[in-house]
Amino acid sequence: MGDEATGSGDGSAGVPDGIDPNGVEAWFALNVPSASPPLSFERIAGGHSNLTFRVRDAGGNSWALRRPPLGKRLGSAHDMAREHKVVSALGPTAVPVAPVVGLCEDESVSGGAPFYVMEFVEGPILRGLAEAEIFPEKGDRRAIGNRVADTLAAIHAVDPDSAGLGDLGRKEDYVARQLHRWQGQWEKSKTRELAAIDAVHERLAARIPKQGPATIVHGDYRLDNMILTPSGEVAAVVDWELCTLGDPMADVGLLMAYWPDREQADIALGQPANLAPGFPTREELAARYADRSGRDLADLDFFVALGYWKLAIILEGVYARYAAGGYGKVDDGIQAFARLVERLAEAADEAERRN
Repeated sequence: MGDEATGSGDGSAGVPDGIDPNGVEAWFALNVPSASPPLSFERIAGGHSNLTFRVRDAGGNSWALRRPPLGKRLGSAHDMAREHKVVSALGPTAVPVAPVVGLCEDESVSGGAPFYVMEFVEGPILRGLAEAEIFPEKGDRRAIGNRVADTLAAIHAVDPDSAGLGDLGRKEDYVARQLHRWQGQWEKSKTRELAAIDAVHERLAARIPKQGPATIVHGDYRLDNMILTPSGEVAAVVDWELCTLGDPMADVGLLMAYWPDREQADIALGQPANLAPGFPTREELAARYADRSGRDLADLDFFVALGYWKLAIILEGVYARYAAGGYGKVDDGIQAFARLVERLAEAADEAERRN
C-alpha cells in the first residue's frame, strides 16, 4: 500500500486532498468511540476511480475510508451508500470482505463528499509482477490462483435476494445493457476511429447468450482487487463500486482478460502478477471456476471478447484524458498506451471469432 500523503488530524498541510481532518475526527468520535485522536490520513495507491485512505489513530489502530474521486461527479456514479450496502450485505456470507464500520452521507463532513469506513485489512496486494516476485513463493502461487477462481465462484453463489441485494440492479438483459452503455461511452471518449470496436459491438449484440439466473456481479474482479493474508489466503475482495446484478459469466470473461498467458503479454495491462512462474494458466483458472461453480463455460470466448472490448473502451477514455493533459505533462509513453487500446480491440475481435 502506498504512502502517497500523510498528515495529522490537526489540519496540517500533510493531509491528503479529499479529507477534512476535523470533520472526519468528529465523525469518528461519534461513530468509532474506540478510536484515539488525533487521526492521521494516508492516500492508498491503486485504482483510478473511488479513493481509499488509511486512517490511523494515536493508538496505532487503522481503518479504511472510501470516498468518490475529487472534482465533479455524476449523481448516479461513485455511490457510497450503494457500495456500503454491498460490502455490508456480503459480510455474513462466504465472500471475504472488510468489516464495515459506518456510512456518512452528510457531504459537509469531509471534502464535500459522502464516505464510508471499514476496518483496515492488512496484507499483500499483488498489483503486478514486481509484487509477485517478492511474495508469494513460487510453490504457493498455484494455490493463490485457485483461490481467485474459488472466491469468484463464492461471490456468484450468493443469493442476492437472501443477502438483501435483490434490488441492487435489474436482473435481466445484463449483457445487452453493458453493450449499450459502453458503446455510448466509446462514442463520448474516442480519439480516433477503431473499426474493431464497432464491429465487435455489432457481432456481440447479434448473438448474446441466454442469461441464466442473475447473480451478484463484481464488475472488476481481478487478482489485484484482493488483499491476501501472509499465508496466501484471500483476506478481502475490494473495489465493489461497479457491483450489480447480472450474468456471472461477465465476471469470468473479464477475469480472463486480466489473466493473460505468457504468450499474450502484448495485451497485458502492465505486467500482471500472474505472469510470475507458478500461477495457473488461463485455461486452468477457467477450469477451476467451472469445477467450483458447476457452470457451463461453452460461451466463455463471447465473454472474453466482451471483457477485452470493455477494457479497450475504458483505456481509450484514460488515453483521451492523458492526451489532453488531464494527468499532467504528456510523455512519450502515450503512444504505447494508444497501441494497447488497439491491441485490446483486436483481441476482442479474435476472441469473438473463436466462439
